[in-house]
Amino acid sequence: MSHCVFVHRPDSIYDDSPAEQYQFPGQYLQRASGCVGDWIVYLEPSKVSRSRGYFGIARVRQVIADPKAPGMHLALIEPGSYLDFVLPVPFNGTDGLLERGLLNDRGRLSGRAQAAVRPISPQDFDRILARGIGDVETVPARLDEPPRPPGLAEGPAPFDFGDPRERIQHLTSRPMRERIFRNRILHAYDERCAITGLKFINGGGRAEVNAAHIVPVEHNGPDIVHNGIALSGTVHWMFDRGLLGLSDDLEILVSRQVNDTDRVRAFINSDGRATPPRRLADRPHPQFLGWHRQHCFKG
Repeated sequence: MSHCVFVHRPDSIYDDSPAEQYQFPGQYLQRASGCVGDWIVYLEPSKVSRSRGYFGIARVRQVIADPKAPGMHLALIEPGSYLDFVLPVPFNGTDGLLERGLLNDRGRLSGRAQAAVRPISPQDFDRILARGIGDVETVPARLDEPPRPPGLAEGPAPFDFGDPRERIQHLTSRPMRERIFRNRILHAYDERCAITGLKFINGGGRAEVNAAHIVPVEHNGPDIVHNGIALSGTVHWMFDRGLLGLSDDLEILVSRQVNDTDRVRAFINSDGRATPPRRLADRPHPQFLGWHRQHCFKG
């Protein structure tokens, strides 16, 4: 087993979904097969407008021939393993390349950087992971979130794991995933409720808005920005209970079961549409919005 980099772009011509599968041609089969059972890091190429660079990790469960596309293969992602980075990690930062295995003997970028699937050393993987997660307290927790266990009241200590796998195990635990998901969603939406447009910061500097899953975790909804939306408390409650929904183009849908439609329409965005995230590529995916309309929204 080994770590790999999978290069992915939002407008990819391939049948990719970072939390589910990665499609690639046969020339990369050996490399991709080598990372089955291990963790990979996703990279958005610099040619993409406002590229995030390295943007997340996932664990590869299996590599199979693509039944729909002769000559192509799929790296199937272990369900629930995908994790968005809180912070974008540039391919080439102020202190140089983090993927140092791409440097040749003269210290210059080698042709290996053009490969869409390539192995990466544990040291480079861990360096990118540490930058991507950063301080998960960059968006302070809400006051109504559960208190930390005794001994953690003054905030988390920096990670200091000798084995990168210990770091991954910690970061992919359910409580930490929830914290990272909240950070990612609130950054994407500028800490503003997408349906009301309201942005409240309390006296403690905490954003009074929730990071809501569109497809809930209990229904295998992934912790990915495309399955999340920033909602204020009441709106989150209504969304989870199917009293509010969203069309694929973010039109706000109000259920006929709402007993005071006029008042609800008075506090949602005046144009009747949810405010999209600042980055177009972070918009909710139609697949998740469609699931919510089918299984949750009371039309």
